[in-house]
Amino acid sequence: MPVFIVIVVILLILAFNWVKFPREYERLVVFRLGRVDAAPRGPGTTIIAWPLEQSITVSTRTITLDVPSQDIITKDNISAKVNAVVYFRVMEPIKAICEVQNYQYATSQMAQTTLRSILGEMDLDDLLQEREQINERLQTILDKQTDPWGIKVSAVEVKHVDITEDLRRAMARQAEAERERRAKIIAAEGEFQAAAKICEAADMMQKSPMSLQLRYLQTLVEIGSENNTTTLFPIPIDLMQAFVNKK
Repeated sequence: MPVFIVIVVILLILAFNWVKFPREYERLVVFRLGRVDAAPRGPGTTIIAWPLEQSITVSTRTITLDVPSQDIITKDNISAKVNAVVYFRVMEPIKAICEVQNYQYATSQMAQTTLRSILGEMDLDDLLQEREQINERLQTILDKQTDPWGIKVSAVEVKHVDITEDLRRAMARQAEAERERRAKIIAAEGEFQAAAKICEAADMMQKSPMSLQLRYLQTLVEIGSENNTTTLFPIPIDLMQAFVNKK
């Protein structure tokens, strides 16, 4: 009886170590006597000939990696803190296990150094305004660097740019001054256009003297409609013309 129990226990241990059930998004990298198998195994029921074979489970789902805030100095010598998020997944599990010791940690460190080096080559205005181009450039560089590890970087997004309070106030004053400048330019353009229209009207009235008389009568009508208590004594323009001709 004890022998039978021992045999059952041994069989259970072997079954527990031999039969694996990797999920749909998991792959098993198998080492047989220290040498890696040609292809990963799974998903589903998989037989591992333990102890001759050992396996490491690798997830092939997209991993979200939060890059901590990095202290950078932009090209125009402004200090800022920038953090980002990286989306990547393992495309070749064997490379991810054999080519690098810890692919998640290695990708995180690579993302931090790349973020500091790339953003340090840009001005603060470019960093704030050209997020899309920066994200594409970071994604391209990181994907190229992690490709030997069997990792595909699908996206990199700069989340937040933190600058000092003094710089924020200076930027607010700059924006306010810019708005005032645009307002003055628009007002000046309006005055210029109004003056141009007045000159055109004067030229038209000079060519047609009767238009001045019509404008004079229209003005009288407008004054009479707005101020009903006002009494007007119109003076013919012809009388004023005699004095003008004497001059």
